[in-house]
Amino acid sequence: MKALIANIKISINEKSYLIDPFSTKLGKNIICYAIEMIDELGFEKFTFKKLGEKIDSPEASIYRYFKNKNQLLSYLISWYWGWMEYRLVFETANVASARVRMERAIALIGSGIGDVKVHDGIDMRKLNQIVIAESSKSYLTKEVDKANKEGAFYNYKQFVLRVVDIVKDNDASYKYPNMLVSTVIEGAHLQFFFAEHLPRLTNKQRSKNYITEFYTSLVFNSLNGK
Repeated sequence: MKALIANIKISINEKSYLIDPFSTKLGKNIICYAIEMIDELGFEKFTFKKLGEKIDSPEASIYRYFKNKNQLLSYLISWYWGWMEYRLVFETANVASARVRMERAIALIGSGIGDVKVHDGIDMRKLNQIVIAESSKSYLTKEVDKANKEGAFYNYKQFVLRVVDIVKDNDASYKYPNMLVSTVIEGAHLQFFFAEHLPRLTNKQRSKNYITEFYTSLVFNSLNGK
C-alpha cells in the first residue's frame, strides 16, 4: 500500500495556483521550502521575500506560481487533504464491515500522518503541523466565500464526504453526519495542538492512542450506540 501511495500524484484545483508548482524544479522548491519555513516561523512571519532568499530566487518568481501567501497556504492544505483521501481509500478498500471502515477512518484522522515521513519530497511531519496549526487561517477570512467558489477547499470537502459515506453505512438514519465528521477532524487537530502546547486540556496520559480512542467512542455513541 505504501508503495502505491508513494507513486500517486495529488490533484489540486487549477484555481489554487497560477502555475502548477510540481511542473518545475523551482515550483517544487517553493513548496518544499515554504513548508519548512511556515513550520519554523509560523504563517504570520512567513513572507515570499524570505522564501525567495531561502531558495536563492527573486521574490517575483514566487508570485508567478501563487498570487499571495494565502493562496499558497490553501494549496498546501488542499494537497494534504488530497493525500489523506488516497490514504483513506486504501485503508478502507475491500473492507466489508462498515464498523471496521469507520474505525479505520477515525484511526487515520486520529493518528495524523502515521509513520509516513516524506512523500514526493515533502516533509509530511512538517506539513501535518502546518495543517494543525494554520489551516483555520485559510478559511476564517473575509475572502472565504470567493475562495470556496474557486474550489480552494475541494480536497478537504471530498475527504469529509468520503467519511460521511462511511458514517451513513453505519447508521443511515443519523441526521448530522457532515457535522459529526468535521467535528472529529477539527477536534482531533485541536487535541494534537493542545497535547503539545496546552496538555492540561487533554487526557493524553490515559493512552498512547487517546485521540483515536476518544473519537471512536464519540462517533459510535452518536450513531445510536452502534
